[in-house]
Amino acid sequence: MTLSVAGMGVEGDRQHCAAAVVASVKGRFRLTLDPVRLRVSPRLSGVVVLALTACSEVATLPISAGTGPQPTLPPPQQRLIPTVHIAPAQGWPSGTTPLATPGTHVTAFAGGLDHPRWLLVLPNGDVLVAETNAPSKPDDAKGIKGWVMGLVMKRAGATVPSANRITLLRDTDGNGVADLRSVLLAGLNSPFGMALVGNDLYVANSDAVLRFPYVAGGTRIAVPGIKVVDLPAGPINHHWPRNLIASPDGSKLYVTVGSNSNVAERGMAVEAERAAIWEVDIRRGTHRILASGLRNPNGLAWEPASGALWTVVNERDELGSDLVPDYLTSVRDSGFYGWPYSYYGQHVDTRVKPQRPEWVAQAIVPDYALGSHVAPLGLASSTGTTLPAVFANGMFIGQHGSWNRRPHSGYKVIFVPFENGKPVGSPIDVLTGFLSEAGNAYGRPVGVALDRQGALLVADDVGNVVWRVSARR
Repeated sequence: MTLSVAGMGVEGDRQHCAAAVVASVKGRFRLTLDPVRLRVSPRLSGVVVLALTACSEVATLPISAGTGPQPTLPPPQQRLIPTVHIAPAQGWPSGTTPLATPGTHVTAFAGGLDHPRWLLVLPNGDVLVAETNAPSKPDDAKGIKGWVMGLVMKRAGATVPSANRITLLRDTDGNGVADLRSVLLAGLNSPFGMALVGNDLYVANSDAVLRFPYVAGGTRIAVPGIKVVDLPAGPINHHWPRNLIASPDGSKLYVTVGSNSNVAERGMAVEAERAAIWEVDIRRGTHRILASGLRNPNGLAWEPASGALWTVVNERDELGSDLVPDYLTSVRDSGFYGWPYSYYGQHVDTRVKPQRPEWVAQAIVPDYALGSHVAPLGLASSTGTTLPAVFANGMFIGQHGSWNRRPHSGYKVIFVPFENGKPVGSPIDVLTGFLSEAGNAYGRPVGVALDRQGALLVADDVGNVVWRVSARR
């Protein structure tokens, strides 16, 4: 296969960035095309990504401008080659940790894990960690764009094979470090969210919710799970993580299902019941769509003052470094939040065809913007925390970090203060230092949870650590 600017359909002055990519590989690498995927020299990955980075536009607004209840939304910047700005995965140098906010300190609760992404703290204090990554998605990497995205995700540390297990961590002597480790469940299919209801442990695989029997204090579950409900999956399964949380009375599960594309470029048929939060009746195994138009919802948490369900959502890409802000929002029953037709309320995305103005008119404005491309994943209410008083009322959020904003955004854990059941003021940094001065990723925070002592646990899927943030004594 021969790469050329002309072959990309580029005209006039818009050829410059495309030419940079082509020039970087011309005469030095050979590309071959088989019926399934492009096969390239391994060295091509770094060269192409560096060339794409050179083409990237730069944010004109600080990340704070796109944060809060009324973010600034500049005009979209659509480019032939979208912004790519990777923080290559490096891992933590020996003796290095993230930086904890004043009045707290951070230690490694457990290390040597395999891509830890999600956490659940059990009533007896045991901590479950989902060691997981994406399932096989053979149709998600087809074509030039899919091939390039594969290179991008590889450099970001997002393509390691999935361990497909849930590991139990136990701190037997209460010193803040796990000293017992056991594989609780193995042979899963890209597990993510977990919830305990009575003696039933629910696990969200990428394609189904399963139920397992749980015995307090147990360290291994050997019996197979019972399927509660199938979830949308298939050979694309673009946003694969499925989180879940139980209703306060334990009768229902709420399950996140991300979209199958950026902005429905594959058509709406493959988006059936996606970009949504499902409500699942545990006893019957039936479900309904609680809320839709949520491009990629992940973390879920109950807000104690109002009793409302809240989520964090990863918004759309390829509109520039300053758009679109990811967000934190309450979840309204039967609410529609815009995707794919509009963003942040009724700001129309002209890339989507056909347009649906009747849907745009219904689009709900999210409660609180978190900044563009910060990639919020983890979400936990601060109720019960023993961190300093400033963290007594609000939500902790794990921001996985950007791959398509220049400069980088996210790569930290923040706290959003609440009053009367709503977010107020500016976010507070809780855990930072995940990027090196050279822009490499020591780690990337994902799931967050409070342990039984009220300290904050943070899953780091590049550093392969679960960090513990506690009050300084």
